[in-house]
Amino acid sequence: MYQDLNLADVRAFTVIAEKGSFTLAADKLGCSRSHLSKQLTQLERYLGVTLITRTTRAQRLTEQGQFFYERCQHALDVMEQAVAKTVDDAHNLQGKININCVGGYIGEEIVNQLVNDFMSLHPNIQIHLDFSSQRVDLVLDEFDLVFRMGELEDSSLVARKLMDIANCTLASPSYIARRGRPEHPKELKSHACITGSIYHWNYHRRADKTEKTEVTIAGAFLCKNGRVMKSSAIAGNGIVRLPEIYCSSELNNGELVHVFDDWTISDTPLYLLYSKDQFQPARLRRFIEFTMENFMNYVDLPNI
Repeated sequence: MYQDLNLADVRAFTVIAEKGSFTLAADKLGCSRSHLSKQLTQLERYLGVTLITRTTRAQRLTEQGQFFYERCQHALDVMEQAVAKTVDDAHNLQGKININCVGGYIGEEIVNQLVNDFMSLHPNIQIHLDFSSQRVDLVLDEFDLVFRMGELEDSSLVARKLMDIANCTLASPSYIARRGRPEHPKELKSHACITGSIYHWNYHRRADKTEKTEVTIAGAFLCKNGRVMKSSAIAGNGIVRLPEIYCSSELNNGELVHVFDDWTISDTPLYLLYSKDQFQPARLRRFIEFTMENFMNYVDLPNI
């Protein structure tokens, strides 16, 4: 019945609806505004409905236009994925992978080494590794993969857990000798503390996780950089709260020691996230496989 429907007109309509502007849509499609207007008119005449109400100053989708846009956008996305899947041969590992990752030790040491080794194995793959700290949207920010710490909220993504990161409270032996070792987290209020972005330190007893306490920290030194916080603690300037893997060598050689024996901080999960996609390019599939198989080989845990 609709074999004469012009898919180019449908594509033009979806871009106009997406951009909310004929000018922006014309820029994206590389054509003139008048050509787009002609395509939209042809499509509306074919369907016998008005899809976009427009004046010289504004435009909006009609109810029928909104319905048509949502269905057509999904259909066009599926078509584009099918074409990409066909073109991207499963054995032809090439193209770009855009990755967002937490910075600090995890990004600079673990993920950096993992990426370098992967690129050595697959020289036709290019990787853009981004360490921006804000939480990104994989679709809007055009990332393929994200390494993210903490509990997840977006259930529309595929989440592969890489590890649970142990958090700990540390100080240098010189600080402990000078100021003493607190026995309860509440005693941290009378100590010099080194803080980053977290001012509420939550603890539970090792033997009974239901016994919890929270301490609001007013630190003597503030810096949102894990390496700097660690360096300050080594210098004896205060007590610091950091992921244990940030301090493996310092714990092994005694430059830092654990402050509490009976109290601990909950672990922080680390995930590899990506969008659900049945037509996932081969380069992404292989990188995900490589990460899941090898990630822990790059993690240096304390030998204590």
